[in-house]
Amino acid sequence: MTKKTIGRTDKINFPKLDLFEVDCKIDTGAYTSAIHCSKVVVKDDGLHCTFYSKGHPNFNSKTKVFEEYTFTDVKSSNGFVENRYKIKTEVVFFGKTYKINLTLSTRDDMRFPVLIGRQFLKRKFLVDVDILDQSFNYNK
Repeated sequence: MTKKTIGRTDKINFPKLDLFEVDCKIDTGAYTSAIHCSKVVVKDDGLHCTFYSKGHPNFNSKTKVFEEYTFTDVKSSNGFVENRYKIKTEVVFFGKTYKINLTLSTRDDMRFPVLIGRQFLKRKFLVDVDILDQSFNYNK
């Protein structure tokens, strides 16, 4: 399989989350991928996740329920370890749908509501930091 070249940022779709044209940062320094989640509630039927952000208009306030979820430890760039919920969903790059693991984090104060890390990137993509929005502009 030939690897596609992506830039340092992009706009991507998460069809199962009803989130489209979401700004993301391609972060080769991060192992895991993360998505902003404004509210997480555990109920009998699963993990209820609300994707809302005042600063990111494409986050639509819809709540999605995940019957299957796990926890994982994530070490931030400052060395702090945080235990986060982890979900599985799908993401679209270059018109192709991929499975992805995402940790849930409060990223409201961050410029990018989504980080795409090495675990997802490996064996699929090369990163060129001089370019932007390669996947978003792919079908234009």
